[in-house]
Amino acid sequence: MEAVTWFAPILDGKLEAWQAFTQELMGARQAEHVASRRRMGMVREVAGLMQTPAGDFVCLFHEAEDLDRAFAILAGSEDPYDVWFRAQITELHGITSDQLKRPPATVYLDYHQR
Repeated sequence: MEAVTWFAPILDGKLEAWQAFTQELMGARQAEHVASRRRMGMVREVAGLMQTPAGDFVCLFHEAEDLDRAFAILAGSEDPYDVWFRAQITELHGITSDQLKRPPATVYLDYHQR
């Protein structure tokens, strides 16, 4: 299993929209979100809010058997939910589909007790 953590800025003035987006993911669009993550092979996804003097950020953790494959699927999927999701990511974070073609961070240390 592979895991990655990364941060994305929440663009100025978009905090309330981001909060509404996350509520929608776990509410009205939860079944679509789960189906999307299953298509990607994603087994865990965690998003947290980090507020700093430099601005607001979403802190993300993703876990999948093959993260390169998972992100490639997200970046190129024509499923209506995935298209909508990518549009939201661009609107809220400024992240484009091209930036999602592979995991947006490189793992340098991954310790866990076996």
